[in-house]
Amino acid sequence: MRVYVPLTLPGLAAAHKAGEIGPGPLTAYAVTPGLREWYVSDDIEELEYAALNRAASASLRLIAGNPDVVRRRVVVAVDVPDGSAVADPDRSLDSSSLGEVRIASPVALTEAAAVHVDADDAEKDVTAAAAALGAADLGDDDAQFTVDGAEDHELLWFGIQEIPNLIG
Repeated sequence: MRVYVPLTLPGLAAAHKAGEIGPGPLTAYAVTPGLREWYVSDDIEELEYAALNRAASASLRLIAGNPDVVRRRVVVAVDVPDGSAVADPDRSLDSSSLGEVRIASPVALTEAAAVHVDADDAEKDVTAAAAALGAADLGDDDAQFTVDGAEDHELLWFGIQEIPNLIG
């Protein structure tokens, strides 16, 4: 099963140094029944893209909670054994948890398929979005517009062998 783990650049550096993403439990995003129902598509690529975007939003939350990290969203796409990523059935109707899964233990970085990271030119919009996130959560439409501005930036794809260049 492919899951998308939200990180920050320092989190990616720590995972690279440790050789694993962890410790567990990890929050990740995947194509879950709730995500399928919400997205209303049978196209697996579209559904995986939706899960990737949910993880990018979670990465933004990690950035907003740590003012010292570089303002670039990071998502690691990892293949885990079926059944190791579990959705919380009690939160299946909560729109904020669509696609969210838990992985009990750390995941070896060798299981990563790719790393997705914002380009340098996204930093201004990601910085503004991180600052506006709290107000957006409280229903401020202008703040939500700012948060959506970060989502206009597509994450770039990198192979795992490129991690040293990303964190360097």
